[in-house]
Amino acid sequence: MMGQDAEDRKNKKRLITAGLRRRRDESYVSVGRAIPSRQTGAGSRMRPIVEKQPRSLSSCSRRAFLACIGAGLGGVSPFFANASPSVPALSAPLEGAPREAAGSDAGASARRRAEAFQIRLDAALYQKNLPLPPLLDNGEESDYPYVANYSKGLPHNGLGEVDYAAYRALLDALSAEEDAAFERVPLGGVRPLRNPQGGKAFDIEGPDCHHLAIRPAPRIDQPESSSEMAELYWMALARDVSFTEYESNPIVASACTDLSRFSDFRGPKQSGLVTPATIFRGNTRGDQMGPYVSQFLLKDIPYGTLRISQKQQSVIPNMDYMTDSASWLNIQNGLAPFASDVFDRPRYIGNGRDLATYVHFDALYEAYLNACLILLGLGAPFDRRNPYLSLNKTDGFATFGGPHILSLVTEVATRALKAVWFAKWYVHRRLRPEEYGGRVHYNLTGARNYPIDSEILKSQAVQRIFSRFGTYLLPQAYPEGCPLHPSYGSGHATVAGACVTILKAWFDESFVLPNPVVASADGSALLPYSGRNAGSLTVGGELNKLAANIAAGRNFAGIHWRTDFSEAFKLGEAVAIGILEDQKKTYKESFDGFSLTKFDGTTITV
Repeated sequence: MMGQDAEDRKNKKRLITAGLRRRRDESYVSVGRAIPSRQTGAGSRMRPIVEKQPRSLSSCSRRAFLACIGAGLGGVSPFFANASPSVPALSAPLEGAPREAAGSDAGASARRRAEAFQIRLDAALYQKNLPLPPLLDNGEESDYPYVANYSKGLPHNGLGEVDYAAYRALLDALSAEEDAAFERVPLGGVRPLRNPQGGKAFDIEGPDCHHLAIRPAPRIDQPESSSEMAELYWMALARDVSFTEYESNPIVASACTDLSRFSDFRGPKQSGLVTPATIFRGNTRGDQMGPYVSQFLLKDIPYGTLRISQKQQSVIPNMDYMTDSASWLNIQNGLAPFASDVFDRPRYIGNGRDLATYVHFDALYEAYLNACLILLGLGAPFDRRNPYLSLNKTDGFATFGGPHILSLVTEVATRALKAVWFAKWYVHRRLRPEEYGGRVHYNLTGARNYPIDSEILKSQAVQRIFSRFGTYLLPQAYPEGCPLHPSYGSGHATVAGACVTILKAWFDESFVLPNPVVASADGSALLPYSGRNAGSLTVGGELNKLAANIAAGRNFAGIHWRTDFSEAFKLGEAVAIGILEDQKKTYKESFDGFSLTKFDGTTITV
């Protein structure tokens, strides 16, 4: 007995020593990460910061780790590993005492623990070893300080130009490692900046938010930026036009003609022209088929014993904000809005203002949770790779079943937000459309000569805005305008990209949705849709359209750009794919991987 106790203590000491040796042997290397810089000149877009990271954890191999644990425990339950040597071993379990679960054996818990550790280790090493993308901004912060960057909430002069010292204090805070640095940033009003610290957060599933990137945002001196701003002016003018009336509406016709003239407009076209069938839509094939609004924003939602209509609380038409220079400047300084939403009767989403209102008040994953519930309620088939499709005596539930997808589609949202918050605050700091509208206004009125590409200054939309409102400011759908964080990319769109990617991986994308509907012109009822492509509205296509609808709703409000959502889709998609890669390692079923169609049309297996 004493010999066995001595051996147990010896093995336990061996385990502790092995752990200490492994921790001692972990060396550190310095890696470059780009952070905001106030340096100017070529090649000084970002400033590297040195971080300490473990060189490798792989010295603790699966075989060595399992062998070490097996030897150290000697078949003894870990529950009794620290028992006093004076307590004699029991030759048989007492009557009524807890017994080892059926189907387990001595040491099973330890082996399970080791396997769980190795799965997490493998996932971490996989993400760590992926190539790091370059984190590049568009150079405007150094080329045109700081008229082309986000500054809402900071102090401004009478033309809406940010106080230099306040902006530099913001850059210093972004480069610091303490929350107190943000408390030293001067504000121009009462509204706080929205969670810049969120872009520094870590996660233990999926890619690190600093290891993902989107391309540099279009510059204000480039035609692409001009075309995006013209689209936003037209979206503001067409907010109250029913989607079902686009083919015959004169405002939409003028918008199509004007946008077709821009040299670098990257929205969808037919034969090189913007048309009523393509205007304000996303770029995937599904976006351009059938009604403008996705079926997932119209169909009733089965929610347990409830059946929820998707009639939305909307707002009255022709109510736009921040169209005079005084209210615009107050909002730029971060003052509270002096107006509030005026609500109208509930109706189905039927125009741009309805979409803008939906995304003003939604929970970020709301539309995709609803879509998931609709698909489950329809009995829509799962993806053909779901392992339970080939099994007859067991089915999915905690894994590969309804509860699994309902939680998975929501859990990606916060991880997507961390990724885009890093891009917003720590890389791009792109100005909001309402800020750009101020640059256009003061340029055309002669107060300033900003480096704005000339195409926007010649747009018919700009002249129509002035004729209607008396300024060139971009009319806002929300009294407070945009939220207090930079524009690029869109948080709503990043979450859309992540959640829709999860749903496309889970369900059969080719399944045709039955009985499509469209909202009536006044939004009071749903009508059967029998128009073009009525029999071709698939799960994959309508999910892509759902993402585009949510993102376009923010554009209809005047608070985001087209590239804010098109590039953010790719960012959210990358987050979701990384999470699927990690989760795949955790399943015990025989599983070949998730298959899905990306936003660029390519099909992949994860």
